[in-house]
Amino acid sequence: MSPAFIITVISIYFLVLILISYFTSKGATTDTFFTANRQSPWYLVAFGMIGASLSGVTFISVPGNVGKIGFGYFQVVLGYVLGYWAIIGVLMPLYYRLNVVSIYTYLEQRFSFWSYKTGAFFFLVSRTIGSSLRLYLAATVLQLFLFDAWNIPFFVTVATTIVLIWIYTFRGGIKTIVWTDTFQTFFLVSAVAIAVWQIATRLDLSFGEMVQTIRESKYASMFYFDDVKSPLYFWKQFLGGAFIALTMTGMDQEIMQKNLTCRTLKDAQKNMFWLSNIIVVVNLMFLTLGALLYMYSTKNNLAIPAVSDELFPRLALNEFGMLVGIFFILGITASSYASADSALAGLTTSFCIDFLNFKNKSEPVKQRQKFYVHIGFSVLFLLIILIFKEVNNRAVIDAVLGIAGYTYGPLLGLFTFGLFTTYRVRDKLVPVVCVLSPLLSYILSVNAPAWFNGYVISIEILIINGLITFAGLWLIAYKKGKGHSEISERP
Repeated sequence: MSPAFIITVISIYFLVLILISYFTSKGATTDTFFTANRQSPWYLVAFGMIGASLSGVTFISVPGNVGKIGFGYFQVVLGYVLGYWAIIGVLMPLYYRLNVVSIYTYLEQRFSFWSYKTGAFFFLVSRTIGSSLRLYLAATVLQLFLFDAWNIPFFVTVATTIVLIWIYTFRGGIKTIVWTDTFQTFFLVSAVAIAVWQIATRLDLSFGEMVQTIRESKYASMFYFDDVKSPLYFWKQFLGGAFIALTMTGMDQEIMQKNLTCRTLKDAQKNMFWLSNIIVVVNLMFLTLGALLYMYSTKNNLAIPAVSDELFPRLALNEFGMLVGIFFILGITASSYASADSALAGLTTSFCIDFLNFKNKSEPVKQRQKFYVHIGFSVLFLLIILIFKEVNNRAVIDAVLGIAGYTYGPLLGLFTFGLFTTYRVRDKLVPVVCVLSPLLSYILSVNAPAWFNGYVISIEILIINGLITFAGLWLIAYKKGKGHSEISERP
């Protein structure tokens, strides 16, 4: 495929997104941007959330990682299901009962001002860095395999795509994203399905033979129960996955904002239920694709890249023909930008509601401030991506990708303490607890092998962080009416 052809395909793709934006943003107000007027069909939200829940990192890393851990990632996926069910039963009824726009306003109602701002702040930091980095990793793949051939600078590639995201989200916001995510998820899932079909055909395998061959291969390892110290130990992965889903979906404004656009609580719960089922199937497809990529490479004596993330891109663009190549480009574009556009809308919503106090402002003021905030986060995405381009250190990038376990831990502790205790807290001390908790978690993680006979902390760091936050809140807690007056602790 020539670079000109690829750019034409991507241009048509973004043109369709802009057309969707045009039709979905007619008559849009700030309420439309934040809540889609609570009229989104649940089935569209469920399907579109696949693209938002996955990312460009997932699209290339999960298949590539099969060579190292087989189907071990599926342990995390099973944990996701448990986490989604907890969201259905506990968090969704809470959010709909309180009729929230930003989910962090719950923290103000349950505790007070500083708890509320702390929760919103941790979301803003985590999503801004995490989404920027995921967009950076996807952009580097496109740059390496496509745009370098035209000598297009990386800055131009990233700036152009962020401008395009801004164009199709700045008016309709979450209402537009519900529809664009559905469109993008179609291409993401299609890209994986077509790649699996094409590779199985080239290996001369029927569906049943493909399943049997993978089952008998060295890549079929799925459950790891033998070594509790290993990062792959089943209960670490399963419980870690459950709490990742609970926090990074149920306590994340970006993701929950889509659910809250459904007409009723029942619709939102149906959306999450079907998402929990579809996400299992889609991740199995990713893992199947990974096994097939390695089996195809071995059979055809193709060199395995030193960086496993490069395996899928190299084969899709050079080995499997035009159809797979086109859908790979559309798939990685969809997986990257479905995540980025949702993050941009979620960050804008949180900042406007949680820090600019939109509740008591006129519509013209809301529109103007929302416009500038949306631009501000777009520019911030660009700056962070360019910084990471200069760093260009894979070890640093992997570390930052793991930052979510530290930044979402305080949210887990805050929400859990609010839901499962009746205590109040000394609100001005909450930021201190939520800053110390990740620091203590990091110290524990680094020293765990020495302190606990070789035990390696991995995905469970989120749970540990949440427990430390919970314990810290317990230390600053008091019972209402027991020697303390319940006063607002605003600055």
